[in-house]
Amino acid sequence: MGEESSRTAGALELLGAVAYGELAAFDRLADDARLAPDLPDRVQMTGMAAAQFEHFSLVSNRIGALGGDVLAVMEPYHRPFDEFHGLTRPKTWHEGLVKAYIGDGLAADFYREVAEMVDVDTREVVHQVLAEEVYADFVVDRVRSAIEDDPDIGGRLALWGRRLVGEAMSQAQRVATERPALAALFAGPDAESPLVRISRMTAQLVQNHTARMARLGLSS
Repeated sequence: MGEESSRTAGALELLGAVAYGELAAFDRLADDARLAPDLPDRVQMTGMAAAQFEHFSLVSNRIGALGGDVLAVMEPYHRPFDEFHGLTRPKTWHEGLVKAYIGDGLAADFYREVAEMVDVDTREVVHQVLAEEVYADFVVDRVRSAIEDDPDIGGRLALWGRRLVGEAMSQAQRVATERPALAALFAGPDAESPLVRISRMTAQLVQNHTARMARLGLSS
């Protein structure tokens, strides 16, 4: 396989992961909306879910532009992603909010890092669909308000956030190592070795996670 073909294969692997992630987020957020304490929050969460499906459509279009089939490139991520979400199913409204911000944020950081190693058009699509500013302020406001009303919630949500990052990091490492076309992206043309690149990326993911936890008012 030539270098260009290898890069295209890697881009399709990345887009397949992002596409299934957005589809799963749509399902999950729509389900979590039922836990909302009032109608305005339910509407907000449902809107967040709708945005994920719009993102899925954008990624699907890019997959098609690269000559890929969206169902085929998503298929390898179906089982591992569903296993992750099965292990981290929120039981309360606030757990759902923290997962949307912490869990999805960590996954987005991982994909953005990998996107630096693909073509510009694919990178732009990935950055566009993974922007978290759309709902970050809403989540932070609701979680901080809950902690003010009941400080004990903060401790429980901090433990939940740590569990999420542990499961998400395991998933990220699995994705990075088990899919050859995606793993090949880490062997870039520069002098940095794949192991060094992955180590640096992991450190950045942890740093970003710590910042998100702090913004929520939770200890990491």
